[in-house]
Amino acid sequence: MPGLTAFAQRLTESGRFQGFIIGLIILNGIAVGMETWDSLASGYHDWFVVLYQVVLVAFIAEALLKMMACWPRPFDYFKSGWNCFDFVIILLSIAPDSGELAMLARLARLFRVLRLISAFPELRLIVDTLLRSLPSMGHVAILLCVLFYIYAVAGFYLFHDVDPTHWKDLPIALLSLFRIVTLEDWTDIMYTAMAAKPWAWVYFVSFVVLGTFVMINLFIAVVLNNLDEAKAEKLRQLRTAPTHDEILKELRDTQDALARLHVRLEASGVAAAQKEEGTLHAVND
Repeated sequence: MPGLTAFAQRLTESGRFQGFIIGLIILNGIAVGMETWDSLASGYHDWFVVLYQVVLVAFIAEALLKMMACWPRPFDYFKSGWNCFDFVIILLSIAPDSGELAMLARLARLFRVLRLISAFPELRLIVDTLLRSLPSMGHVAILLCVLFYIYAVAGFYLFHDVDPTHWKDLPIALLSLFRIVTLEDWTDIMYTAMAAKPWAWVYFVSFVVLGTFVMINLFIAVVLNNLDEAKAEKLRQLRTAPTHDEILKELRDTQDALARLHVRLEASGVAAAQKEEGTLHAVND
């Protein structure tokens, strides 16, 4: 069993194996997109089914190999959140492609494309950064909600009689502010208000500056700060002290390499001695 465990570790960590899995994920994504054409879906339905089954079998085999690599504690496989994510996609993919679960099966095939995130370490780092940023983003979001609420109530009192379409009540005012913060034709709303109140531009320009530029920069700052922290934590993990088993494995590999080198040196020494002896015999003759 140790030999199988070492084989599974080498295989799952090899670049070719990971490239093969990534290729299957991309091929699955292309097939899901091609099925949106009725002519292709009806003409090549059987081929699509075979492809999806092959991809599913490959994903199951990958999960089993990773569990084997964790032997004798195969459930250590689930200690990684990304492995749990891959396993959930496998479970969803097992749903039958007919009846009430047909839509779930189609969505599961689409969700397989998300496995590209777990396949690339750089993408995993970005997702980890976003997850780490959620608590800090929550505070920024609260600040943004306060800003929206103040401007929505102020906009209702200032412009509901001038432009009832966009400031009729608080919910409509909030929707109008959301339109403004996305910079989607917000000047139309401003000019309508300015037709009755020329100073209304102060309200709109100040909200655009605070709600768009300042808040977006705050979100970016939070993400970048957490990205630096995630990179630093990744470096700390890479610098952790090796385990006892890892040291023994490296020692055995070093001993094997020294033994092979010793054999080669002895072989080269014998060959050199034989060559020198042959040269002396030729001179004596």
